[in-house]
Amino acid sequence: MLYREVPQNGDKLSILGFGCMRLPVKEDGTIDEERATKQVRYAIDHGVNYIDTAWPYHMGESEPFLGRALADGYRERIKLATKLPSWIIKNREDMDKILNAQLERLRTDHIDYYLVHGLVGALWDKMEKLDVLGFLDRAKADGRIVNSGFSFHGSIDDFKRIVDAYPWTFCQIQYNFLDEKNQAGTEGLEYAASKGLGIIIMEPLRGGKLTKLVPPEVQEIWNEAPIKRTPAEWALRWVWNRPEVTVVLSGMNEESHLEENLRIANEAYPNSLKENELQIVKKAEQKYREIMKTGCTGCRYCLPCPSGVDIPGCFEVYDNFYLSGNEKEAKLMYVAKPGGIIRGDVPGYASQCIQCGQCTEKCPQHLDISSLLKAVEEKFEGKDLKGWKVIAKKMFGKE
Repeated sequence: MLYREVPQNGDKLSILGFGCMRLPVKEDGTIDEERATKQVRYAIDHGVNYIDTAWPYHMGESEPFLGRALADGYRERIKLATKLPSWIIKNREDMDKILNAQLERLRTDHIDYYLVHGLVGALWDKMEKLDVLGFLDRAKADGRIVNSGFSFHGSIDDFKRIVDAYPWTFCQIQYNFLDEKNQAGTEGLEYAASKGLGIIIMEPLRGGKLTKLVPPEVQEIWNEAPIKRTPAEWALRWVWNRPEVTVVLSGMNEESHLEENLRIANEAYPNSLKENELQIVKKAEQKYREIMKTGCTGCRYCLPCPSGVDIPGCFEVYDNFYLSGNEKEAKLMYVAKPGGIIRGDVPGYASQCIQCGQCTEKCPQHLDISSLLKAVEEKFEGKDLKGWKVIAKKMFGKE
């Protein structure tokens, strides 16, 4: 296992982190605890020392599970990360209540890496007014948390101002070869690194979209490459090639995934990909763009929308559906992300579009955004939309 150092505290973290959002489940949807425990412990026995969970994962069962899985001395061998669910916070007292509950659920007296979860600009503004910075200061002073950070899903401008708002130790961003310009993107990665933050990467495989049901046209590119790697290895190596990256989180719910990721994490040095290898990944990215229905790169130049439509969010869910073919997951994520449930703000559905044309004028890809939003609406805003809202609210602790 390779390790990289967090600039501000000197912690040497495994470049592969175990993400506990997609643990193996039984037929009834509950965590397969025996199997998941074996996976977590196997990862730790093979050098993984960063374990990540959160309040809403697995309908709130991920943290209690992990508290049990890290018994028998495993807790002492790792750095434990979990998150403050910012979207359900109503006042300053809620922050302490939730953190104290998390300590109990995780069977520990401290959280090594504690994140303010799922920030976008408006949600950050709310949390700042509720004195989240005072909460973090106090929790660090009394030892309940050691290092403070945040996870992020908004625009680059909001990302930069959040980075600058507090002496964070680390941040967590979505990053993969399709998301260089999406959310924080490469610009945010480099900005956070310039400020001395450790950087945790989520969604390096876009929730499995870059490895499951790989389009034949993309697989052909991987097959023709002089160096033979699986799609997962190409995607992970591309992220680890960035020296700014500290840890890459992977939801390894299959034993074969775990073995493969551990193998790659023994070899993925920064700046180790040659230029011809980077060009192969670029070629695959371009082919994905051709296959994806919208052509959106996630640059966000189209925003703000006067009607509040989350245009990039709508297009990301729509494209991911055509990459994976998983309609249930797509409908869930549609109400959770552009629907505003994760962010805790107003919805930004495609149906809110009034066809004013402002976004089309600003789009560097010259996309017919209004027509594309109509296609998104037809795909995801059927009679079952209310039912998916109920499911998403329960999953993300909004009820």
